[in-house]
Amino acid sequence: MIDHLEATRYLVNRLTDELVVASLGNAKYALFQSGDRALNFYLWNSMGMACSMGLGMAMARPERRVIILDGDGALLMNLGSLATEAMRNPPNLIHIVWDNRQYQLTGGQPTSTAYRTDLARVAEGAGIANVVRVESLSAYQRAIDKAFSQPGPWFIHALVEAATTHVRPPKSPTFIKHRFMTELGVSH
Repeated sequence: MIDHLEATRYLVNRLTDELVVASLGNAKYALFQSGDRALNFYLWNSMGMACSMGLGMAMARPERRVIILDGDGALLMNLGSLATEAMRNPPNLIHIVWDNRQYQLTGGQPTSTAYRTDLARVAEGAGIANVVRVESLSAYQRAIDKAFSQPGPWFIHALVEAATTHVRPPKSPTFIKHRFMTELGVSH
């Protein structure tokens, strides 16, 4: 199993001008704890929408790499987004899913990935060409290095341990939006 905080830190250390969209919960907390920056877009109360937000950003800004940090529970709420990612096929998109096989923040109820659902196979079935399932930190690091060096879209399904820390980013969606837009040079 992968420590998702350690894996997030590896990713953050590679970032330059990439746009990062973090789903609610542990994906967002680990990103904030690993390195807050204005190009991080933290979602609050939007379960399942990180993939749609990230895809929209990748299509609107094809010159910038966009990284989605998602959770298994959140992605399961919007599986149709994978078909849209495949159809749009943005070469600048990397979609990482931290799969701890549970809805950890609401009590640890198992998601369907704790049973038979394999999100990497779902992504392949949707038509995403570059799909990797990783179960160790070294395999994850190799997948990230490859995704940064080759066109996407990429879907990296990482099997992770349950999170142990929950450092929360700013909770104001208005602040997050304005900071992000200002960094991109977009008026609001």
